[in-house]
Amino acid sequence: MPREVLLELFYWPPASWLTLAKSAEVLWLEACEHYQKGSYRNRCYIAGPNGVQRLSVPLQKGKNRQMPIRDVRVAYDTPWQRAYWRTIQTAYGNAPFFEYYADEVAPFFEKHWTFLFDLNYEVVLFLWKALKVRAEIQLTERFTPPSSKEETLRSVLDARGQIAWRQPPIVSLRRYPQVFEERFGFQPDLSALDVLFCWGPYACAEYEDGQVP
Repeated sequence: MPREVLLELFYWPPASWLTLAKSAEVLWLEACEHYQKGSYRNRCYIAGPNGVQRLSVPLQKGKNRQMPIRDVRVAYDTPWQRAYWRTIQTAYGNAPFFEYYADEVAPFFEKHWTFLFDLNYEVVLFLWKALKVRAEIQLTERFTPPSSKEETLRSVLDARGQIAWRQPPIVSLRRYPQVFEERFGFQPDLSALDVLFCWGPYACAEYEDGQVP
């Protein structure tokens, strides 16, 4: 029986999410939950010249917290995509693999997605291709309340990058070279953008054993 893991769908998910996802043979993405404010669902964290920075996807006004996750709409009242891409260029322009992936990442800050879920899903599909992840992706067709099973890993990650395990940590986050590490020290559990631009394809082999390099 393949090991199945169930996780929420995040925006440029953190390294810990990638570790949990890659540990599976089948990754189930929660498609039937209700949106939760203040979570990784519409935000990620990168390391910039002034320290850790948050990038949040603006959402159309309304009661998003009570809305099915697939109905949450992205807002484009301000040119946030252009601003975020400039921020990413400033943060990772000198990263070893920025030029290698930049042309593929840039469209995520140009195209307008109507729904947040679709944007996040396309991000994950890109990461699977870029990092050569083998886990099969499936979307849930109904919401099942979290159980005590190890395979159900929803809500184990909060928006500050802490793993809220009730048991001793299963995920070990290992160091990898970061652009501003000499200035700020290693910043753990940043966005997949950080892992991608700083570690590139070398991250893939380390993920195979369930750990982030």
